[in-house]
Amino acid sequence: MISCAGDGYLRTPAMDSLAAGGVRFERAYCANPVCLPSRYAMMTGRMPGEVGIRCNFDGEGAGVPAEIASRILGWLMQEAGYDVAYGGKVHLTPGMAAEDMGFRYLTEDQSDGLADACVRFIRADRDRPFMLVASFVNPHDICIMAPRDMEGDEAFGLAPATERRKAEVRNLDAALRMPDGISRQEFFDRLCPPAPANFELQGPEPEAVAMVLDQRPFKRHARDNWTTEEWRMHRWAYRRLTEMVDAHIGRVLEALTDSGVDENTVVIFSTDHGDMDGAYHMEHNTVLYEEATRVPLIVSWKGVTHPGRVDRYHLVSNGLDLLPTVCDYASVAPPDGWRERLHVESEFGHMVAGGTSTCYTTRAGTASSSSTSTPTRARWATPSTTPSSGRSRKATATGSCPGSPLATDARRRARLLQSTDST
Repeated sequence: MISCAGDGYLRTPAMDSLAAGGVRFERAYCANPVCLPSRYAMMTGRMPGEVGIRCNFDGEGAGVPAEIASRILGWLMQEAGYDVAYGGKVHLTPGMAAEDMGFRYLTEDQSDGLADACVRFIRADRDRPFMLVASFVNPHDICIMAPRDMEGDEAFGLAPATERRKAEVRNLDAALRMPDGISRQEFFDRLCPPAPANFELQGPEPEAVAMVLDQRPFKRHARDNWTTEEWRMHRWAYRRLTEMVDAHIGRVLEALTDSGVDENTVVIFSTDHGDMDGAYHMEHNTVLYEEATRVPLIVSWKGVTHPGRVDRYHLVSNGLDLLPTVCDYASVAPPDGWRERLHVESEFGHMVAGGTSTCYTTRAGTASSSSTSTPTRARWATPSTTPSSGRSRKATATGSCPGSPLATDARRRARLLQSTDST
């Protein structure tokens, strides 16, 4: 959901500027459309299901095997001489705090305070390259809209009133606010996004959808009770929260420019998952549909990436491809091994893309329908330690989660960045 990608109901100048100076990948997917498993994949380059992490709750008791823990992104970059830092949302399994992954942890704040901390980090004097993960939370605050509606404001307020919960409520309330000086009728006629094209329910529907809806009652509540107008307000608020994080990203990008390091800094932007945003009367994520599994991905390096290029061909996994890609840009040897196909999993099933088809299955083995475009099997990030440029490189991952990838070796990268499809 970026304005340069064709969404006319929001403005994201910071994200648009990244896309204007780099490559935007339209066929990028997360490893799992839930926070914790997806973030595990991005930091390790491994599928979370390998260690039994298929949902947020699996991570509470899961451990990280020693051979993986020692090869997490932060440690790899630190051992290569980088000044590595992480700020904002972590949401990972025990044993994967920012410090456990080799990062210096800047702040627990996930919005304004995080932007402040990132600006200070970028402007600090140093004699070595840096890697910064700026893990902004929004537009994730949209996720409290359905639970709060089901429970009611009073009951919802009885939950532990942490500072994070208070910020969620403030942000969502601000995002739901209609503009001043305009009637309700004009607002819905002219400004509020319409229901999505795939708003109506499918019939018959994959079994896994019912499993997802019944797992957490607020999801079923939203589907069964929300009016079309309420779904449209969800879409309105989601875009306002996206604009909020775009402003934070803009401050980080401005700091890079003001500090004179923008020309030798690779900026990678992505997110850990999507949101159904009204498709098939659903919100949140988890299901193996495009809205939940496909994620934004922009890679921008001034003077190196092809400005304004849109790649509609290559299939990318922001979970599996981030680590080897960052290592490649930084001339750091990544862990051995590489994926043969793109794989997305959840606690309810798998989505595997390879060859000329996409297969969706539930854990029970029931085939699920798919309306996605035909993927192409691609061997994207062949490990390489060959420098792609003589410059000293810095890597900055910004977005509503820890970073994501362009994935290809140094020899192929220059060719791909100059020739990927932009039609």
